Amino acid sequence: MKKFFGIIGNPIKHSLSPVLHNYWFKKYNIDADYSIIATTSDELPKVIKEIKKGTYSGLNVTLPFKQIIINYLDKVVNDAELTGSVNTLLLDQEKTLIGENTDVFGLQAAYLKEIDNNLNKRVLVIGAGGVSPSVIFSVQKSGIKNISITNRTSEKCIFLKKKFKNLNIIPWEKLESEVQNFDIIINATSLGLKNGEDFKFNFLNTRNEVIYIDTIYNPLETKTFKYLKEEGKKVFNGLDMFIYQGQKSFYLWNKINPEIDETLIELLKSKLK
Repeated sequence: MKKFFGIIGNPIKHSLSPVLHNYWFKKYNIDADYSIIATTSDELPKVIKEIKKGTYSGLNVTLPFKQIIINYLDKVVNDAELTGSVNTLLLDQEKTLIGENTDVFGLQAAYLKEIDNNLNKRVLVIGAGGVSPSVIFSVQKSGIKNISITNRTSEKCIFLKKKFKNLNIIPWEKLESEVQNFDIIINATSLGLKNGEDFKFNFLNTRNEVIYIDTIYNPLETKTFKYLKEEGKKVFNGLDMFIYQGQKSFYLWNKINPEIDETLIELLKSKLK
């Protein structure tokens, strides 16, 4: 019997999750389909009803629903419980609707090897939205203690500080001058997303050895990514994180750990040109 999967979020058109998962379904001869499910906040109860009914065998969750979705679930587990952020939904054998988080794994698998065991590095997380708790938690898990956060609305930073006690909060208006004080900068906002808003300044003052990680993968190179790359800085886009978090979601649903092969990477990149 054919299974159906999908991703909910808003905006969602830019998502490459259908390309990723449908490639793996074909590769492993699984009779399934993965699609984009454009959803508003008001429609969340309806979507939850459909997954509990068995219409969907699993869903991914993206902005702006990673935290609010928890209110509709029977249970959150593992990294989802620790971060208060969910990006993967699945039903267990007792029809319990479970929220998982594969973003933490995605970030660790993709980038945290770049930290080179230097636990004294200073990390700045830009943004306090849906993916930010996963970013903070994965950095903490790597052993780094000096983590700062900034966001356009400071209330969200204060909320995160309740969860992650040692966070330093930097006012948004000081971001441009403060970037010089950090070894690793992670953009966890939607600034730079295709057809969206962007940072209103260039990251002029960054350190020579800075590592800049953009959680955005569409486009592959945001304005900030391009600027820092041209300056000779070490830069990473969000594509690897996206692939690894998808790999773990796929495993949770299908109990198959799918291969990340060159054909898949080229296919995804071709969709981003």
